[in-house]
Amino acid sequence: MRKSKVPTASQGNADDIEAAFYEALNAGDIDKLMACWADEDDVVCVHPGGPRLVGIGVIRASFEALFTNGVLRAHAEKIRRVESMAASIHSVLERIEILSAEGVGNAYVIATNVYHKTAQGWRLVAHHASQGTTADVQAFADAAATLH
Repeated sequence: MRKSKVPTASQGNADDIEAAFYEALNAGDIDKLMACWADEDDVVCVHPGGPRLVGIGVIRASFEALFTNGVLRAHAEKIRRVESMAASIHSVLERIEILSAEGVGNAYVIATNVYHKTAQGWRLVAHHASQGTTADVQAFADAAATLH
């Protein structure tokens, strides 16, 4: 199995960092996950229903706590992008695999991931996630089908 790396400054784009972020989340790899983040004091993360976390240390601690319950099977879907030369904002529908007594099911999270182009390359500076609903899933589907 090929072990992927976080792209360096000379390679990759925001999409590559996003892919590395979700791969690390699915693998429970805290070091790879944190390598996706910018090494800045003002990075921000909000987990569904949680408080605003500011700073790389508290963000790392939150993901470490999340991983104590096992890996999180999250799949980024229906990504909408707003891009500029030094910033990329992704609105993402995250499909989360949930194991219950009935078997594997899905829950949905609406996330906004913000990437900046830094000296280390593209890096995550904000991840804000909220619990999604079936209406959100349908809205993402409808938006993708709309022609302008």
